[in-house]
Amino acid sequence: MPRRTATMLASTLILIALLCAGVFIKVPYSEMSPGPTVNTLGDHDGEPVLQITGHKTYPATGHLNMTTVRVTSADYNMNLVEAVYGWLAHDNKVVPHDTLYPDGKTEEQSTQENAEEFSQSQESAKVAALKELDIPVKSWVIVSTVLKDSPSEGRLHAGDVIKAVDGTTVKAPDDVAKLVTKHKPGDKVVFTIVPAKEQAAAEKQNKTATATKDVTITTTKSDDSGTDRAIVGISAGTDHTFPFTIDIKLADVGGPSAGLMFALGIVDKITPGNLTGGKFVAGTGTIDDDGKVGPIGGIEMKTVGAREKGAQYFLTPKDNCAAAAKDTPDGLTLVKVNTIDDAMSALKDISSGKTADLPKCTTKG
Repeated sequence: MPRRTATMLASTLILIALLCAGVFIKVPYSEMSPGPTVNTLGDHDGEPVLQITGHKTYPATGHLNMTTVRVTSADYNMNLVEAVYGWLAHDNKVVPHDTLYPDGKTEEQSTQENAEEFSQSQESAKVAALKELDIPVKSWVIVSTVLKDSPSEGRLHAGDVIKAVDGTTVKAPDDVAKLVTKHKPGDKVVFTIVPAKEQAAAEKQNKTATATKDVTITTTKSDDSGTDRAIVGISAGTDHTFPFTIDIKLADVGGPSAGLMFALGIVDKITPGNLTGGKFVAGTGTIDDDGKVGPIGGIEMKTVGAREKGAQYFLTPKDNCAAAAKDTPDGLTLVKVNTIDDAMSALKDISSGKTADLPKCTTKG
């Protein structure tokens, strides 16, 4: 056999062997890719994404699209060939498996956590939107979760309204932890609450629950090593009563990152005119009750997905700007936002064509 032919044959066999080995070698990585993007002003699976009753609504044109990211499942075992392909592909991103599923989190646990975050983001989006329009929203502090085998188990329940701790009125969820941690482990703490059942009954009758009761709980030591911090084993949150009904219909989506776009969609639906001026605007970002926009994961995938669907402008959380600007899809303008007020101002400029005034993302932020 001629030397050249033998060399080519050997090289081919080695390449085949390496490819076969790569298929069988598993690596601890997962993949992210652009997911669906949905117009919050439009329909999804045959019904409006935003359904508002009890308040006048207005037709809205254009797009205010929320964006998503697809990820491989928790039990997916990526091989070396797939990882290399993902690293080289422009529209995909390979990340360590623990980035998406930390501490051995299962697929079911991740799905449940994402569903809870999605639900909370919807509530915050409603609050932020109505506050932006100076529409009053009633809010109160509640017991969000009760840890199993904690001092509060069986004594406090999810949904209980926390009126006071040790006689001090509670105005925000953080107040609860601050008042509890003033104690030492083993001290007694008095919670003044409206039980969840009574609160729910009052809400159904559109009344304010007034009957309270005191619950005394003995604190215990936090599991945090090296600290003597007192805890009672609950987390506090916020619940709201809205002056009219706002339903967000969007299945198979999780996480908190659509909050900003839901809030803007609500504002557009219940105010005359069009926030976008008919333009295609997409975006992402968490939002809190006060309208503060927070960063999200997978920003590069979301900008790609938005541009593929035709987006011209992308509302980008301030803290995601640097990463997003490193590889901006052609034809997409990244607009920096830090609050819902920033987003509203940007939409006003986009609608009027004053795009030179937009605060644009750069690789420095």
